Amino acid sequence: MYVLIGGAGLVGLSLAQKLVELGHTVAVIDIDPNACRYAREQVGAMAFEGSAVSTEVLLEAGIRKADSLVAALRNDALNLAMVTLSKHYGVPHILARMRHSDFAEPFRLAGANHIIGTVELAVSTMVNAIEYPQVESMMHFDQGQIEVLKLSIPNNCYVVGRTIAEIAQDSRFPTGSLIIGYQPHPHEDLMIPNGSTVLEPGSTVLIVTKPGSLHQVIDFIEGCK
Repeated sequence: MYVLIGGAGLVGLSLAQKLVELGHTVAVIDIDPNACRYAREQVGAMAFEGSAVSTEVLLEAGIRKADSLVAALRNDALNLAMVTLSKHYGVPHILARMRHSDFAEPFRLAGANHIIGTVELAVSTMVNAIEYPQVESMMHFDQGQIEVLKLSIPNNCYVVGRTIAEIAQDSRFPTGSLIIGYQPHPHEDLMIPNGSTVLEPGSTVLIVTKPGSLHQVIDFIEGCK
């Protein structure tokens, strides 16, 4: 996959590094020659020096053949311009980094398939870490209508030794919640469990639930025998 990234700041370069490691062909655009040099020499990406909202630079960087484009510039207005140009040149998959939520609707209207609110994402992550310290990680879907959380199973909790089916049938397990992933040991791969999967102490589960059921799910999973 050919991925074009506008902006070789911390976000752009970190994303480029990950994508290169995954085997994608990556090119970044930035006005800073030092950032472009770093992208080439340290990240292994192609780099084009110039404005990411210049049609000449975008065409030179191969925007017409890009499978995905990420607008990760430092300014929302510039990112919006880059999204608009990307849509014009027929890029099938467009992502936009957003600093201020006022730009959410303009980004959508311009053709962004995914909008990543970096400030809101950081704040939400920190709030979750404070409010739910026992949760290893949490992801939000459908504008926060669905939560997926990762929880460790304490040694003496109620669910140890029980099957997924038994847990699902327990009246204390919130309706609409579901265990969708299971990792028996930190060094083992995450697996998709079935009804007969038994939860072991020290294992990890992935649970999908509604925001209003978070506390109930956590209390149930971590409840002592």
